[in-house]
Amino acid sequence: MQPAPSTYQDIRDIIFAGIADRVFTARIVAEGDGIVSGAGRLRELLAAQAVGTEILTADGAAIRAGEAVAILRGTAKQIAVAEESVIGVLAKFSGIASAARQACEAAGPELKVVCGAWKKMPAEIKTAVREAITHGKAAFRITDEPFLYLDKNFVRMLGGVEATLGAVAAIGDKRKVIQLKGSQGDIVSEALSAARHGADIIMVDTGRTEDVALVNKALQDAGCRDRVKLAFAKGIRLEAISELKNKGIDILDIGVAIVDAPLLDMKLEVEGVVG
Repeated sequence: MQPAPSTYQDIRDIIFAGIADRVFTARIVAEGDGIVSGAGRLRELLAAQAVGTEILTADGAAIRAGEAVAILRGTAKQIAVAEESVIGVLAKFSGIASAARQACEAAGPELKVVCGAWKKMPAEIKTAVREAITHGKAAFRITDEPFLYLDKNFVRMLGGVEATLGAVAAIGDKRKVIQLKGSQGDIVSEALSAARHGADIIMVDTGRTEDVALVNKALQDAGCRDRVKLAFAKGIRLEAISELKNKGIDILDIGVAIVDAPLLDMKLEVEGVVG
């Protein structure tokens, strides 16, 4: 039996039938201050929908509440269809970029801000989240050089810090980054072992400032602080960043506070008829 022919009709064709030949302009407006991320994807989206678009604010640029990201030109139906998708391209990712920029400004030049939590995002948005982090001027990699990230589970499965670094000792063309939580002993002993056995970056992933202070002092006392960078992570709040300066930290890995940042909300406002 042949399926019945589709009788679906977009209800917007009925609603806008009387003005189907008119062309309208609309603005996408920020409802708060922040950093834009998604303008490039917005251009591609609207081009695919045959909507005329003028992008006013580039990715990575600051925007104030009430300012427009873009101006759209299209029929009533095109504007209505666009409204269903354009905010989703911008609002969440601009919120992430805004939080990343806030973190970088609070950290100043002496602390590198990195957000590796993009790896925990759904595959469909990983690239957009990573771009948003960079639009906020944070990094999404702990170092720009080729590196191996030896996480806590590697350390557990391989039987400790020394064994883990021993397993990669022959790989000489990559920096060694090791995540330490004090699960194989006290955090200072783990850090000293890591430094002795070839770690280039030690990630103190406990969220306790007293731990990173102790590790920093121990590495200094052992005479290896100048060749080992010290990263700090877990539960770092944006408002607490200023308190982490001058504690010997080189890299702050900020996760949830950036990737789970609130939306930089946007709205689409029709301005008038142009044709």
